Amino acid sequence: MSDATSNAAILFRGPITKTYPAASENADLTIADYSTMTKLSVRADPSSSAAQQLAAPFGSSRLQGTARVVGIRPDEWFVLGGHDDAHAVVGGLDTSGHVSVVDLTHSRCMFRVTGAQGPKMMEKVCGIDWSDAMTPEGAATAASVALVSCDLMRADEAGVRSYLIACDRSFGQYLFDALLDAGDEFGIAVSAQS
Repeated sequence: MSDATSNAAILFRGPITKTYPAASENADLTIADYSTMTKLSVRADPSSSAAQQLAAPFGSSRLQGTARVVGIRPDEWFVLGGHDDAHAVVGGLDTSGHVSVVDLTHSRCMFRVTGAQGPKMMEKVCGIDWSDAMTPEGAATAASVALVSCDLMRADEAGVRSYLIACDRSFGQYLFDALLDAGDEFGIAVSAQS
């Protein structure tokens, strides 16, 4: 499954080059390639005006409209979403002082794992405690997933447990297949990005 976005002469494809059977509508656990989602990194001092505007402390995330603002490190935030929505969030920031904004869309891949069995699947490939007490809705952290350094966010959809997993693009196909393998016993299926 390879998601593509076209803008005149620009064609951006996600890192997934294999084709997988489509998920049935009643699949309890799904994975989708969200690599074409806009991913902006904002670096700033935690006491800066920009950090206050982003309002997502380290280890947490929140929605601003349809964009997700993630406090992924003490001095770094991700802004994730549609191109216009993500750029609107960073476009309104006070960038005085030492503030940088870098578009990571093409260098990072992102997958969404959704379903009640997601924590059990993730426990097989990652040493994080996936209980609600440790990783509630909105939690954000960095950890190794199937031996790949990843940024992880819990971002439930319509009350269903869901995780966003981002890593360097070069590991995309390997990580996607490793996640599929980990979810096999739970009936994981590949779904299209929504």
